[in-house]
Amino acid sequence: MANVTVIGAQWGDEGKGKIVDWLASRADAVVRFQGGHNAGHTLVVGENVYKLSLLPSGIVTGTLSLIGNGVVLDPWHFRDEVTKLKGQGVEINPQNLQVAENAPLILPFHRDLDALREDASGAGKIGTTRRGIGPAYEDKVGRRSIRVCDLAHLDDLGPQLDRICAHHDALRAGFGKPPIDRERLLADLWDIAAFVLPFSKPVWRTLDQARKAGKRILFEGAQGVLLDVDHGTYPFVTSSNTVSGTAASGSGMGPNAPGFVLGIVKAYTTRVGSGPFPTELTDEVGELLGQRGQEFGVNTGRKRRCGWFDACLVRQVVKVCGIDGIALTKLDVLDGFKEIKVSTGYMLDGERIDSLPAGHNAQERVKPVYESFEGWTQSTRGARSWAELPAQAVKYVRQIEELIECPVTLLSTSPEREDTILMRDPFED
Repeated sequence: MANVTVIGAQWGDEGKGKIVDWLASRADAVVRFQGGHNAGHTLVVGENVYKLSLLPSGIVTGTLSLIGNGVVLDPWHFRDEVTKLKGQGVEINPQNLQVAENAPLILPFHRDLDALREDASGAGKIGTTRRGIGPAYEDKVGRRSIRVCDLAHLDDLGPQLDRICAHHDALRAGFGKPPIDRERLLADLWDIAAFVLPFSKPVWRTLDQARKAGKRILFEGAQGVLLDVDHGTYPFVTSSNTVSGTAASGSGMGPNAPGFVLGIVKAYTTRVGSGPFPTELTDEVGELLGQRGQEFGVNTGRKRRCGWFDACLVRQVVKVCGIDGIALTKLDVLDGFKEIKVSTGYMLDGERIDSLPAGHNAQERVKPVYESFEGWTQSTRGARSWAELPAQAVKYVRQIEELIECPVTLLSTSPEREDTILMRDPFED
């Protein structure tokens, strides 16, 4: 049986939550392997709507859910999200939810620094969620992190606090802010430790046992590959690697862990925040896509920028991540368009190119080369088989497959869990 890794193959917000939820009912474990609580996932199950940002989407189905070492964990948000979901009737306990003991913590001064930097950046704003994710990853790499396991030994935290304060107090002084209040920080950590520690486990061991037992493991990526710190539209990216290979390092498994790589893409394109977006539409068509798709951030409420499908970008992501199949979401948003455009390449300074260049300045200058396709008037919403789809919608999907050089494995036609057409089973591949 294959493991499955689900990643966003655009700039995020592709509908990963629904797809992971749909697959989780057939998996034995669901693992988050990177990112923080900036990954908004909305799950619609019957009349119930669940909004997650840190917990693996499998928690709603009762599937064993694991937060890997590649995630940066805000312990107070963790408590709030667990409490909120319990209030919605979701059973959560240390038997079905585990947090890697070596996962770094997001602390209040990380959030402070995130906001201070954004406010001081002027036109150079990255567009972060101001939740401290970037500064927490910086401390991890700088060997200053307080990690989940440290909550069990707070009396011995002195040397780590010295390292953290030596770094952050200097930064805070540069922004005219007072030093970290060590006593308050320790008091806050003592307060939250009792809630977090029961969930703290060696997640790598749990996964090794699952592998040996032949269990199906589903790896859940956060954000999209175009926000990857190496392969995305740098510097307008997140602070972690979002590509499929991170499933191994961010969970504590070997390089063959990812298994079948499933990339999630919308039938059009969206982006939140700053940064290049070649197919962005600032006209009434872009507004209509946003209205139909309800394109507002789950966590931030920020309006998403909308544009036509960019096959050139998705094809690039398919190659970088070794994607085996695509889950195409929100096809129903295109219902009723007489003409649908798809970018098949770019023009850069008078030259045709077939991939997005690495440099930010060049990314801003590219112009999409479009191919036009006939739309359809019938509704695709709620379709659960190919036979229920209009002929032109089927043709559009097939043309997308050719342009991105990857087959469509799943087709989602509404936010509802069961409104999904399966062409190829990732777990049986």
